[in-house]
Amino acid sequence: MLIALIAHDKPDALQIRKDTRDAHLDYLKSTGVVSQAGPLLDDEGVMIGSLVILDVADKAAAEEWAANDPYAKAGLFQSVTLTAWNKVI
Repeated sequence: MLIALIAHDKPDALQIRKDTRDAHLDYLKSTGVVSQAGPLLDDEGVMIGSLVILDVADKAAAEEWAANDPYAKAGLFQSVTLTAWNKVI
Protein backbone atom coordinates (compact mmCIF):
# COMPACT_ATOMS: atom_id res chain seq x y z
CA MET A 1 0.00 0.00 0.00
CA LEU A 2 1.38 3.39 -0.98
CA ILE A 3 0.88 6.23 1.49
CA ALA A 4 1.76 9.88 0.86
CA LEU A 5 3.07 11.61 3.95
CA ILE A 6 2.83 15.37 3.59
CA ALA A 7 4.28 17.38 6.45
CA HIS A 8 4.54 21.13 6.90
CA ASP A 9 7.17 22.56 9.22
CA LYS A 10 6.40 24.84 12.13
CA PRO A 11 7.17 28.50 11.38
CA ASP A 12 10.82 29.44 11.87
CA ALA A 13 11.87 25.80 12.33
CA LEU A 14 14.52 25.63 9.60
CA GLN A 15 17.32 25.16 12.15
CA ILE A 16 15.54 22.13 13.65
CA ARG A 17 15.33 20.68 10.12
CA LYS A 18 19.01 21.32 9.47
CA ASP A 19 20.11 19.92 12.83
CA THR A 20 18.08 16.72 12.37
CA ARG A 21 18.52 16.23 8.62
CA ASP A 22 21.28 13.58 8.77
CA ALA A 23 19.32 11.43 11.23
CA HIS A 24 16.17 11.84 9.12
CA LEU A 25 17.97 10.79 5.92
CA ASP A 26 19.51 7.78 7.68
CA TYR A 27 16.02 6.80 8.86
CA LEU A 28 14.59 7.08 5.34
CA LYS A 29 17.34 4.86 3.95
CA SER A 30 17.39 2.28 6.75
CA THR A 31 13.68 1.49 7.07
CA GLY A 32 13.30 0.05 3.57
CA VAL A 33 9.77 1.41 3.02
CA VAL A 34 10.46 4.78 1.38
CA SER A 35 9.63 4.82 -2.32
CA GLN A 36 10.27 8.53 -2.91
CA ALA A 37 11.05 11.47 -0.66
CA GLY A 38 12.08 15.10 -0.71
CA PRO A 39 11.56 18.47 0.91
CA LEU A 40 8.77 20.89 0.14
CA LEU A 41 10.13 24.33 -0.79
CA ASP A 42 8.87 27.87 -0.52
CA ASP A 43 9.14 30.40 -3.37
CA GLU A 44 12.74 31.17 -2.40
CA GLY A 45 13.75 27.50 -2.39
CA VAL A 46 13.89 27.18 1.41
CA MET A 47 12.81 23.83 2.88
CA ILE A 48 9.40 24.14 4.59
CA GLY A 49 8.13 20.58 4.77
CA SER A 50 8.41 17.03 3.50
CA LEU A 51 6.79 14.69 1.00
CA VAL A 52 7.47 11.00 1.57
CA ILE A 53 5.88 8.14 -0.36
CA LEU A 54 5.81 5.05 1.85
CA ASP A 55 5.27 1.50 0.61
CA VAL A 56 3.83 -0.18 3.71
CA ALA A 57 1.38 -2.92 4.67
CA ASP A 58 -1.31 -0.55 5.93
CA LYS A 59 -2.02 2.91 7.32
CA ALA A 60 -1.09 1.81 10.84
CA ALA A 61 2.42 0.98 9.61
CA ALA A 62 2.64 4.43 8.01
CA GLU A 63 1.54 6.05 11.26
CA GLU A 64 4.20 4.14 13.17
CA TRP A 65 6.84 5.07 10.61
CA ALA A 66 5.84 8.75 10.80
CA ALA A 67 5.94 8.78 14.60
CA ASN A 68 9.49 7.40 14.60
CA ASP A 69 10.87 9.84 12.03
CA PRO A 70 13.61 11.92 13.69
CA TYR A 71 11.98 15.07 12.29
CA ALA A 72 8.74 14.22 14.10
CA LYS A 73 10.60 13.35 17.30
CA ALA A 74 12.39 16.72 17.15
CA GLY A 75 9.06 18.55 16.94
CA LEU A 76 9.69 19.96 13.45
CA PHE A 77 6.22 19.55 11.99
CA GLN A 78 3.20 21.79 12.35
CA SER A 79 1.04 19.25 10.53
CA VAL A 80 1.31 15.77 9.06
CA THR A 81 -1.19 14.03 6.81
CA LEU A 82 -1.10 10.42 5.67
CA THR A 83 -3.16 9.65 2.59
CA ALA A 84 -3.42 6.51 0.48
CA TRP A 85 -1.84 7.17 -2.91
CA ASN A 86 -2.13 5.41 -6.27
CA LYS A 87 0.88 5.72 -8.58
CA VAL A 88 -0.25 6.28 -12.15
CA ILE A 89 2.96 7.60 -13.73
